[in-house]
Amino acid sequence: MSESTGRHTPAAGGVQPLLELRDLDTDIALRRGTVHALDGVSLRVMPGETLGVVGESGSGKTMTALSIMGLLPPGGRVSGGQILFEGRDLRALPADQVRRIRGVRMGMVFQDPLTSLNPTMRIGAQVGEPLRVHERVGRAEARERTIEILRRVGMPRPERIVDNYPHELSGGMRQRVAIAMALVCSPRLLIADEPTTALDVTTQRQILELIDDLRDEFGMAVVLVTHDLGVIAGRADRVAVMYAGRVVETAATAELFRAPRHRYTQALMEALPEAAIRESGEHARLYSIPGLPPDLSRPLTGCRFAPRCRHVTDECRSTEVTLSAGAHQHACLHPVPAEPAAPVSRPAPVRVEPVREGTAVAPAEPSAEPVLSVRNLVKNYAAHGRGLLRRTAGQVSAVAGVSFDVGPGETFGLVGESGCGKSTVGRLAVGLERPSAGQIMLDGTDIAGLAGRERRRMHRQVQLMFQDSYAAMNPRMRVDAILAEPLEIQKVGGTADRRARIATLLDQVGLSRRVLERYPHEFSGGQLQRIGLARSLALQPRLIVGDEPVSALDVSIQAQVLNLMRDLQRELGLAYVFISHDLSVVDYMADRIGVMYLGKLVEVGPARDVVRAARHPYTQALIDAVPSVTPNAATVRDGVTIRGELPSALNPPTGCRFRTRCPLAQDVCATEPPLTGDAHQVACHFPLRPESAAASARAGAAA
Repeated sequence: MSESTGRHTPAAGGVQPLLELRDLDTDIALRRGTVHALDGVSLRVMPGETLGVVGESGSGKTMTALSIMGLLPPGGRVSGGQILFEGRDLRALPADQVRRIRGVRMGMVFQDPLTSLNPTMRIGAQVGEPLRVHERVGRAEARERTIEILRRVGMPRPERIVDNYPHELSGGMRQRVAIAMALVCSPRLLIADEPTTALDVTTQRQILELIDDLRDEFGMAVVLVTHDLGVIAGRADRVAVMYAGRVVETAATAELFRAPRHRYTQALMEALPEAAIRESGEHARLYSIPGLPPDLSRPLTGCRFAPRCRHVTDECRSTEVTLSAGAHQHACLHPVPAEPAAPVSRPAPVRVEPVREGTAVAPAEPSAEPVLSVRNLVKNYAAHGRGLLRRTAGQVSAVAGVSFDVGPGETFGLVGESGCGKSTVGRLAVGLERPSAGQIMLDGTDIAGLAGRERRRMHRQVQLMFQDSYAAMNPRMRVDAILAEPLEIQKVGGTADRRARIATLLDQVGLSRRVLERYPHEFSGGQLQRIGLARSLALQPRLIVGDEPVSALDVSIQAQVLNLMRDLQRELGLAYVFISHDLSVVDYMADRIGVMYLGKLVEVGPARDVVRAARHPYTQALIDAVPSVTPNAATVRDGVTIRGELPSALNPPTGCRFRTRCPLAQDVCATEPPLTGDAHQVACHFPLRPESAAASARAGAAA
């Protein structure tokens, strides 16, 4: 393999990079030692370009962004290398000059806007603060320019939003505020650190399209930091893949996704659910990268990916590998062969062709008695006004007449945007909340009316797997106490029996006995989810409700957890309700899918039919919004696009609740739409044609 003479590769064609990192080293001093977070990172960003930076948690991608912006955590410092912006080394400039450059010429959007915004300041004051600090404008001018930038980032009613506080806005609106803050001084470089991680796919698409539009409007460059390969495939011009504090591969986006060279990049792509779904509808086992990234506080030799690589040799463990020369650079002694890899098949987008449906058809009788049967489920919450008296201001319609069944050993996927009511359905199903109306039948018993001892006994049969396992565990309890707690509450067995049961649980989820003496904060996200799964299995339930169980995990850890859940389902005959906003994950896991919008199910059917031949416009919009690692699918979107924010559940639209955002809506949609079909049901007066959707999917697969 050819190698460059140094770690820094100069820009080609004589064009001056807007930003260039040369052999950047960053250290974080901790009590137990020093973490070498970045080791010789060299990157360049050209004017008007979008550079995607990807990798697992701990790879150094966020630390690279914070090093550029001078926002390192306590104990952090840039210990070597150069940060060249517009030809000037920021490390060699006076502090006040660097502060002005970073405040005016650079902007940064953080991962969680709620924690990065000041909860005690109004939106207008926060967005206008950079103008007052750096440009010394008056309060009135700052407010006027704040309203204008909020309008340019697509914020509805900016004249009112400026007087709101962050907690009064939705997640998508808060992210728009964060983008407005970064852009208010018209920077030349925007660094977006995981800007859409916590957002559902439709809001994510709106934010990413907004960043694209603003890049063109402002003529700025963008550094897009994310662990989502699909986001990078559809948005970036070039990609840098990071692992253990180093850049291991960099190339033009289309080239890297067509033919990755580094074995780590290849492994990340193979871990995606999209890569495992075959055209036949069968689901291959996800590739799971073994082990964990290395400890960067210890000396490392050779290739840092070697301990986890399938193709490792003794040479890899001892030889320091630098990036190869050329347009497609990689640091791998045994790279993926240069021949083009077969692209991941993905159905082509479905064009909108409405057709008027007839009368409703009763759903088919299930072949087996369902484990869970939900009928006409309703959940309303009282909404209180402001002030000391806090009078009731109406009811929030969180769930409105939802019905579905889950059979033995079946996975029912529940998808939709944030605020659609899917998590509320999950909490109702496990008995954490009581419904306002309707039935929740668990093995033929209506659990909604149970109380006391009967209700506690019911929890043996149904358990909840939380999105954030750490938040769901008592940080003061060790793992042995956490796993023993449900057994003690239910008075299952004696001490010896419980110890044996805990040992079996650890074997089932692939954890060592040594974890029993540790506390939750000592584990990684993937390990915590395994512990959470073990806890939900402790009472040997028949049904587990997983509420976004993998949404916060890296793709490699996500693959491990999904494989584990499928293995346990086959071994124990479990039924799952799998709740997620990620349709690619639900498509991989589920046998049937229910799509929710603003408290109602709008489409229910076999997973393959729902994803590949969607009938409801909202379902198709969700599908079209899912980022794809297939370059063609990542850039071509001819299907349904929805705009705007989710309507308030305090005063939902009459008739079809989706009609205010639907491109096909007509007057008749103001009445209640029928739920039509048998195995594949759709609540729409003008559903998409299944035959045209299937034909479009076949054409896309053939292409």
